[in-house]
Order: sequence, then C-alpha cells, then structure tokens
Amino acid sequence: MSSEHYTYKDPLFLTGVTFPPEYPASPETLVKLTVYDVRDKARDNVSKPQSVSFLGSATFSVSDLLRSKDDQLTLNLRSSDGVLAVGTVLVSRVNMGEMEEGDMDHITADVQQAQKCTLVCESSQGTPIDKDNSPLTGAVFKNPVCKVYKFQTVDSKWMLVREQMEECTLSFSIPRQLLHLYIQEDMRRIQELRDLGELSPHWDNLRKEVIGRYGQVIAAYQETLAELNKITGPSFKPSCSKAQRYLEFIPINLHTQRMRVTCPRQTDAFYDVITVGAPAAHFQGFKGGGLQRLLSRHEAEKKSTAYQCIYYSPEHTAKAQEVLHSVGHLQPLISGLADQLLQAAQQHSMAGLREALKTLAGKTEQFVHALKDELVKSALLALHTAQPGYVTKNQNQTLPGHQDSPVAPLKRQDSIPCHKEYDEEEWDRVWADVAKSLNCVIAMVDKLQEQEPINNNQEQPIPKQVLADVITSHNPEGDWREQLCPLVVRLKECVAEVVVRARRAMTFVLLQEAACSIPQGLFLKQRRDVVFSQALAALACGFVMRLYAGMEDKGFLRQLHLVGLVAQFESLLSTYSEEIGMLEDMEVGISDLHRVAFKITQAKTDDPCDLQPVVIGRRDHYTVEVPLPRLAFQTLPHEIKEGKALQVYPVLFNVGINEQQTIADRFGDISLQERINQRNFEILDSYYKSLSLPCFQTQMDLKDLLGTLGQNVVTKKRKNVEILWLAGTICRRLNGIRFTSCKSAKDRTSMSVTLEQCALLRDEHQLNKDYFIRALDCMRREGCRIENVQKNIKCRKYAFNMLQLMAFPKIYRPPEGTYGKVDS
Repeated sequence: MSSEHYTYKDPLFLTGVTFPPEYPASPETLVKLTVYDVRDKARDNVSKPQSVSFLGSATFSVSDLLRSKDDQLTLNLRSSDGVLAVGTVLVSRVNMGEMEEGDMDHITADVQQAQKCTLVCESSQGTPIDKDNSPLTGAVFKNPVCKVYKFQTVDSKWMLVREQMEECTLSFSIPRQLLHLYIQEDMRRIQELRDLGELSPHWDNLRKEVIGRYGQVIAAYQETLAELNKITGPSFKPSCSKAQRYLEFIPINLHTQRMRVTCPRQTDAFYDVITVGAPAAHFQGFKGGGLQRLLSRHEAEKKSTAYQCIYYSPEHTAKAQEVLHSVGHLQPLISGLADQLLQAAQQHSMAGLREALKTLAGKTEQFVHALKDELVKSALLALHTAQPGYVTKNQNQTLPGHQDSPVAPLKRQDSIPCHKEYDEEEWDRVWADVAKSLNCVIAMVDKLQEQEPINNNQEQPIPKQVLADVITSHNPEGDWREQLCPLVVRLKECVAEVVVRARRAMTFVLLQEAACSIPQGLFLKQRRDVVFSQALAALACGFVMRLYAGMEDKGFLRQLHLVGLVAQFESLLSTYSEEIGMLEDMEVGISDLHRVAFKITQAKTDDPCDLQPVVIGRRDHYTVEVPLPRLAFQTLPHEIKEGKALQVYPVLFNVGINEQQTIADRFGDISLQERINQRNFEILDSYYKSLSLPCFQTQMDLKDLLGTLGQNVVTKKRKNVEILWLAGTICRRLNGIRFTSCKSAKDRTSMSVTLEQCALLRDEHQLNKDYFIRALDCMRREGCRIENVQKNIKCRKYAFNMLQLMAFPKIYRPPEGTYGKVDS
C-alpha cells in the first residue's frame, strides 16, 4: 500500500486471498494480511530502488468472516512485535451480481459454502459463479487475471466493477496454421510453374529463378514453423520479444479484457476490448518505411523496369488468382453435380433430375462467366509466344488484343510472336463448348421429361432441331442414365480442358508478376504475410470473444449473418520515425482483413482441442471456422448453421499522443494519419448505411455520433483523441469488436483502456464525478493493466518518463509512482 494513498480518499480497491483447488479453504483456514509503505525514490529511473517499509499485519480465519456482522471484519494492524496498533484494515466478503440490500446469500460455516463465497477479489482462476469462465471460453482463453473494485454512484449507491484479463491460445495457433497454408500455397505455385511445360530459354531461366526464390521462402517458413511448434507455456508474446525472428508471425502482447459492472437494481453489463501490439514486421525493421509506402514504391519501380517480362498491374494479378481459385473450386463441384445428375437418372427420379440439373447449370454458368475475361485470352497468347517453335511478325507492336489489353508493351522483346499453331479464336471456342455441352444436357433432360406421360402437359415441347444434335433416333425410351451419360461425360471433358488451359495461362501471368518482382517483391510478400498473421490472430480472438458473449442475443446473431460485424482498431502510434513505418504496416494488415470470412461449425466433441478455430483458404481469401459444442450450435439461426460466410468489416483509426507525435504535428507530416482516418470513416459510415435492422434505425444518436466523427476526421486539430472516443462508442453501439493498440499494447494502450472503462462507468452507470479520477488512477495503479506490464517486462512500471508525459493529453497520464524509464 503506497504512502501516497493517505493523501486523499482513494476508491475502495478489493484485494484478497485465493484458495486454489489443490489447497481448499475451510472455516479453520487462517489468512494473514501484511501492509507495506512503498515510496518511489526516483520515479523516472528504475535503477534506483524503491523504499519498502513494513507497516503492520493482521490475521483472521475464514470462520471469523463467516460469522461476522454484515460480512465484514475490522482488524487492527499490529507492528512487527505484535504489540502496537498502527492502523486498521477492513475485510469484506463480496459476491458479484448480488448488490441489492438484503439479497445476500445466507452463509453457514461449512467448508462447501466457504469455498463458494470465496474471499477472492483478485484471482488467477475466477470464481465458480462467474459466467466468464465457462468451459466454452476456457478452450480459447487462458490464465485469467481478475481485479475487483467498489465505486460510488451519483445516488450514493455502490457498484462493483470487475476486470478480467486473459491470454488467448489463438496468439500461436492462428500463425501456425497460416504458416502451414503459406507453405502449401507456395508449393502448389512451384508445381503449377513446372506444369507450364517447355518454355523458351529466356522464360525458362525466369521460371527457375522464381522457383528458387519460392523455395527459399518455403524453407524459411518451415524453419519458423518448426521453432513455433517447440514452444510451450504462456499463450502470448511479450513486448520484449517483438523483434525475435522466430516469433515475428505472432501478435505482440495479445490479451482480452472484460469489465463487468454490477449495480443495484440494474442488469449486469460487460464491456470487452482486445489489446494487441500494432501488427508490424519488427524483425525486418522500418528503415525504408512500412508496407503501405514500400508497396507503392515497389509497384512504381516494377512498372518502370519490367524489361525482361510482361508487366501486369496488381489488379490483373489479383484477377489471375481469382480465376485460378474459381476454376479450381468449381471444377470438382461441377463434376460432383454431374455425378448426382446421373444418379438421379439411374433412379428415374425426375424431381431429383431437375434439382441436380438446376444446381449444375448454375455452377457451370458461373464457371463460364469466370473465364470470359480479356486477361485469360491475352495470357494464353502470351504463353504460346513464350514456348519454343513460333515465328515473329509485325515488329515493335504490342501483344494482340483490344487496345485496352492488360498486357503492357514488351521492351526488349518487343517483337510480337505469332505461334504457328495458335488460333486466337480457339479459346473462345473451348469455353463456348462448355456452354454447348450444358445445353445438350438440358435438352436431354427435357426430352426425358417429355417421355413421362404424367408430365406431358406440364412442359413445353422441345424443338426437334435442338434435339437433333444430342439424341439419336434409336432407343429413345431406353435407360435414362445411358442416354445422359455421353452428354455428361462430354461436359466434364470440356470443363477439364478449359481448366487446364486457364490454369496454365493464369500461372503464366503470376510468373510475370513474380519475375518482375525479384527479389524485392518476394521480400514484401513475406513482410505482408507476417503483418497479416498478427492481424488475423487478433481478429480471430476478437470474433470468438464477441461470438461467445452474444450467443443468447438474437438481435446480434441476426446482424451477424445478415450484414456482418465491424472490427474497429484504435491505434495510438505516432506518425514519426519508426512508428510511422509501424502504422504503414498496420494499415495494410488491417485492410487485408477484408479478405477474411468466418464460419460457425459444430465441433466433433466438447473437448477443448476440438473447439479451436481452424483457418482454411489461400492468401487472397481465408475462412476461419469457429467450432461450437453441439448444444450451443443448435441454438444458432438456421443461416449460420447452414454454413453462411460471416463478414467482418475492419476499420482503423489512429491518433498519436506521445512526444514524437508532438514533433510530427509541428514539424513533420501527418497526412498518413489524416488519410487513414478519413478513409476508414467512409467505410464505417457505409457499413452503418447498409444496416436495415430496426434496432439500429431507431438509434438516432448513432447518426449524430457518425456526423460528429465525420467532422472530427477532417478538422485540423492536434492529438484529437475525440476521434478515438467517438469511433469506440460507435463500434460498441453497432455490436462491433473493439481493439486497442500501440507499439506494444502495454503502456499507451493501458492508459486508453482504463480511460475507456472509467468513461463507460461515468456515462452508462452513473459513476460519481468525484470518483472518476480516483477510479482512473486506481485502475492504472492496481488493475489488470499494471499486471500486463509486469507480465511483459517483469516490472510494475509504465515505460514513461516525466518529459514524455508532459506531451500526453492529461487524461492519458498515469498516477505518480507508476511510471519510470523502462526498456519496452
């Protein structure tokens, strides 16, 4: 207990004793309380020790408390010789959720009740009556740290406030899964490059170089994954490890924090936030800036120096990846649906036949549509020109195609090769054959239905000329499967032929992209992989926490499957020096999260191992599958149980608050921060306008809050933290997921989280205004955030010095005695 506590009346902070399962309490259990006076001789220099002096101690038994009046004991603190009384300490038994007068459980002095009504207000296990520690949350969230406070409301009542901070297993499991997927995807790319077949010496050398670079990336990722698989212990990466090579894919200091509030005559309320260090490539450093700047610079350089390959824009390489995914995804679907069609024909089930045909037609049309793109045709021709055995004509022209062809002029190889065996219209015929084959199948099914007497008056007659190409005149009423089988086989063959050509063409496009990027492009891809891994781990943690909390909220679940959720990232990074590079990394990482969808699945068992989220997909689109126990899964809306993809809309708002931001505001460039805030406001506003749910249409204050936020993001004001407050409030009103970040999620983040909690107590739970600063200081001095500091750097000091704090907005400054110059 600091001596400074006596200078003013602090709010009551409840600390106590925990009785772990291996040491159960009984009425005879003795508890000893010892109080110290701690004086900080040098707040700004931790090398000078604190002065700790013993004040006094007191001892009591559990039975003493159980028999006490009003569940309270007032104990005299005795000096070390046990003679002098040096003060008093009050011991209280408090139950969360039982604040009404006269509503406390009657306690009998037996072992079972003594354990149920534990004395603990600071615990590593949580209490048995705590809903936050269910087996469902225990599968993903670990090592809770709990703190409980008692604050006075404006009407002189008392509220109980409980903080719980936890680690998340997804800190490591998501990056491990992503690394495995990265390796698989790059190995497939190598195989696809090899499957291009024989190429001319120039292109073959480029291919070998690209394959070699991919091999280096794969080897590095395999080494990192092997090291990560050796790690056991804590489920978070401490801030002091942020630049370690083998941990670069792991988010920094990822924790969840929940504040639960219990007030008289009010329903309990809770507020969640996820704290994580800014997703950034610390190991790779920020000498040249972060991803946003590096990618822009690289794209410009690639365009101007693409002399040995064909330049494709990022939009076209993204299109190539999309086509590859589409054909790879749709081909097996079409094949399976074709088999279902034949099975229905064998069973003479006209209803089954029609249903299978409807789905098959839809997927086949989707398949054809995906290939009707000028990029595919031009890439096929480019591939032919890269193969041996062509003649050239029309020197110094661009590749054939429309004037707006995505293929830029060749610079050194500016002769346009014309393969002597290549017909430019051949590609159109190939994918058109797919549509013709499908029409033949449809015509045959119509003919078969026409043969059914019961259906003769329900279908339009099929013109004879349409059927002439697909039906022979003999055996018209034979076995349905026999008549359909040749047509279905032909359809599958046409689809397979298209897939082979399209896959090779799009792989050739990606070869150009990789060849033009060597070596810088692959380094940037690795950097982007690192940042995305950290961002996705944090997002998955937030989604799971929000889902678990909203399982009984029908409105939230409806919003989840109809429109998706906002994930609002609050950043306190400065736009100066290295932190501007971190912010540039973070901007790209958060933006890349739009490529992620979530899906709820039913877990195989209720074992914690089967409740871990699973990541599937590839770099341009990932799906995170979140398993739930069978009973919980059955309560979900039909659309979610059917596997509907659930969307998340990530938004980022940044306001620097430290001394480096002061320099940036006065002498530097804050355009990055301004652009980020304006762009993400537009995303948030667009999301709000897309909501058609009545519960949001009636919230006029949401519209007003958005209007105020819009004004603030365009206002020239230094350290305008109101942007963060407004964005956080809007996110909570929208049932969103809240994140708070700084470099390490340890110091500035702690100031922001505690400020947000106390503001919620004031605005939503009528915290007495005289208690606001006291509550704020108390949370910062004794709460979960100082425990987070201790976990990270083994020291209970925020890493600020007095000079730095002078640049902070006053409300973000910690109390005296809680900060000092510490390596973070």
